[in-house]
Parts: sequence; structure tokens; C-alpha cells
Amino acid sequence: MISKEALKRGYNRGNYTVGAPTQPHYATAVGPVAGAPVFTANPVKVPQDIVEKLAAVADRIVTGSREVVEGTRDWWAGTMIAETSGRPATPEAVIVHVSSTGQVQEVMRIAYASEIPVTVSAGRSNVTGAALPVAGGIVLDVCGLNKFTGFDEESQIVEVEAGVFGDLFEETIQSVYGMTLGHWPSSYAISTVGGWVACRGAGQLSTRYGKIEDMVYGLDVVLANGDLVSVGNSTRAAVGPDVLQLFIGSEGTLGVITKIRFKVHRLPDYGRAIAYGFSTFADGLEACRQIMQQGATPAALRLYDELESGVQFGLPETNVLLIADEGAVEAVDAGFAISERVCGTNGTKLNGDVIFERWLETRYLTGKSAEGFKPSPGFVADTLEMIGPWKSLPAIYTELVEALNNIPGTLAGSAHQSHAYVDGACLYFSLRGEVDVDQRAQWYRAAWDAANEVIIRHRATLSHHHGVGLLRGPYMEASLEAGMEILRAVKVALDPKNILNPGKLGL
Repeated sequence: MISKEALKRGYNRGNYTVGAPTQPHYATAVGPVAGAPVFTANPVKVPQDIVEKLAAVADRIVTGSREVVEGTRDWWAGTMIAETSGRPATPEAVIVHVSSTGQVQEVMRIAYASEIPVTVSAGRSNVTGAALPVAGGIVLDVCGLNKFTGFDEESQIVEVEAGVFGDLFEETIQSVYGMTLGHWPSSYAISTVGGWVACRGAGQLSTRYGKIEDMVYGLDVVLANGDLVSVGNSTRAAVGPDVLQLFIGSEGTLGVITKIRFKVHRLPDYGRAIAYGFSTFADGLEACRQIMQQGATPAALRLYDELESGVQFGLPETNVLLIADEGAVEAVDAGFAISERVCGTNGTKLNGDVIFERWLETRYLTGKSAEGFKPSPGFVADTLEMIGPWKSLPAIYTELVEALNNIPGTLAGSAHQSHAYVDGACLYFSLRGEVDVDQRAQWYRAAWDAANEVIIRHRATLSHHHGVGLLRGPYMEASLEAGMEILRAVKVALDPKNILNPGKLGL
């Protein structure tokens, strides 16, 4: 039985509908609009004889144009801008539903022989266009891979197929095994465990539990030619480069993840929350740095700037820092002793219980607008998360918000620090603009260009957990520099025919 405390931590589905991340049809009757994104000019059409072969090995296939568009739509703002402008991101594709690793292998063998592109699809909660089948071809829907296949109680390792949705996964390992993964992305109820791994995601309690790459023990992956490989499966190793990490974050460009072995944790039996206010965002960042570098690792260490403190907590004249932790009482209390000592030097103590309860109510509404705001058809909103070293973060925050606010049509740029480490932290920016409907795409690209110019100039990292997809592709060369050639070489080696999710990761 899941406790009330567990429900507070987010195990209820809330307002989400599992498996149906479908955006509303704001303006389906609107014709093509100048400036709307055009994703591809020559999508690959799957020949009828290949459709028949796929139907023979799959559970079912979908070929109708409207059904395909609806069955591939994601949560990226670029997708919404394009579709409501009359140019959907998926002009041509066949959706292939499977429920076993063997079927995935058969589909890949068919695709490889005929050089037909394959894009893996599951929860479709991505916000960068990573799972959009812009090259056409086959959309491989793996939501049918939804079984739990093992649990090693002594080692605390759960084995599960890639299509299990996050809330069902967490509910099951809690109620059946008394365990938690500790992975709480905002999309946890509409995303799958395979999607978490493929996009190298992070949950809201990552300072305690780590990012997804810290949680994976091993993977089963189907390669482009249909071969099945198992990688990782070791606590630590010194047997050359870590091949496991090659597939984590590969966004379906190197292989199809079918099964995952996760390292899980015992359910916590104790938790606390405190909050402080700081006069500047930079002062709050310094407090976070000191907390991490003095040895505390709270589950949540989240700092909100004045704009977001006002929207989230009704405290617009301060920069709110929420600190929450869970686990063994001795460890939690020791970490809080460090946090309170650090924050007490130049922070003002707030009502931690009230702040924490408010955060639980609003934490999945990052970037929300002020109460009473009614957007027009030209309203555009998105979020941008990046990570950099502590030394650079105050300047990045100031310059990036200024760059956003200097773009005509911007309503506001704001940020909070969402995930912290000993050497740096993730800043999570909210972008909001309101322009003429036919200027949405131009404003959106201008905002991303301006933001990423700041990030690249400071030699920070483009993304902490949302990934690359199509959105960040234009900036990958400048960001990775020589590393981009290594990524290209790996792609050629594992996918010589370039059929796996072509065009993503800036490739």
C-alpha cells in the first residue's frame, strides 16, 4: 500500500493520462504560415511490400496519415508551432507496435535490408524533438515492452523492459519490493524508463539519487542490423571505455534499448525540509555551492530567482532556496546541520513546511505564468536547462536572462537552479514570448540562439537532462568541437546505413 507520504512525493498520476501525451489542436484549420518549421522535404515512404513484412512480425501497424501524426506528436514547442501552422512534423511514416525484443530484432532486420529509417517511440514526452520521425520510414513503438523480468534483492537490482511507464514502474517497485529508483522527472507519469535512459534524464531528487546514468546497471540493446547485445552489468570495472554509457543518452541513434537493469534504493523512512531567502540569485548560488562542497547531499536543493519565487511561492522580493532530504535520520540531520550553518550567514529563514508543500503542488508547472495571465494565439513558452561550473553560473544567469529579455516579443526570462553537484549545477531557464502568430517560429529560434550563444561562450554544457534531439542540433558542433567527430565515427561504426533516428544529436 502506498502511503500518503509517498503520494506527496509524486507517485500519484495527478492530471496526467498515461501513454497519451497529446497536445490540443489549437488551430488545426489554420493553413501554412510563413516561418513555421519545415522538418524535412523528402520523407522516406515505406513500400507496400515492406509494410506487409512488418505487419507479419508486429502486433499491429498504423498507416493512416492523421493517426500517424497524432501517434508521433511530442511535447516540444517546435512541434506545436509547426502543427498549428499547418505543417506537422510527421508527414510520412508507418507506426509499428511491438511487444518483445524478438520483434524489435525482426523489424530492424527488415529496415536494415531495405535501408529504411527507424525512429523509436514510447511515451513521446520529449521536449527537443528527439523522437520525431522527420525522415519518415518506420516509427517503432515499444510501449508494448512493458514487463518486469527480475529482481535481485541482495544486490538491489530490478530488471524491466523499456516500455514501462515511470509511474507504474515506481508504484510497482515500491509496493512489491519496497524499493524506489529515486528518479522524478516532471514527465515521470507520461514517460517510459527506456526514454529516461535514451535521453539521459534527471529527476528532481538527483542530488540525492543521481541522474539516470548513475542508476543503470546494464542494458539490452538491439543494433541497427538486428543483433542483440547486453552491455554494462558490472558495479565498477577497468576493462576499457564504458560501452554502457555509449548508449545512455544516444537518443535512439545507436541502437534500440529493450531491457534495463536499474540499481534501486530502499524506501526512505524519514524526511525534512527547510527554506531560506537570499537578496540576490548569486548569493543563493554561493550558498548552494558551499552546501555541496562541505559534504551535504540533500535530495532537493532548488534556488528560484525573484520572478519564479513570486510565481511559485508568492515571495517576489526574495530568491527562495528550498532544501529537502530523505533517508536515514542520522544522514539527513547531518546534512541539514551543514545546510543551516551555511544559509544562516546571509540568508533569511523562511517557513520550510509551507514552501515545501507549495513546491509539491507546483513542481510540475515549471515556467508557468502568473495567476490571471491569459495567453494569446501568439504566446510561446519553453524551458532551457544547461549545466556549468560554479565559477561561471552567476554570469551565465545574468547574461542569459538579459539576452532573452532583449529579444522583441519576450515577456520574461527567468531561472531556478534545479540540480547541484560538487563542481557545478544546472540552471533551468523559462522562456516566454508573445508575438504575432506568424512570427512564433522566428521568436523561438532567436531566443534559443541568444541563450546558447551565452552558454557556448562560457564553455558550459548545452543540456543537463532534456537532451539534444532536433532543437539543440545546430549548436552541437560549437559545443562539442573535436568531440563531434568522435560522435560521428561512433555513429558510422554502429549504424553504417544511417537508419537509426537520422538527423538527431546534430548528426
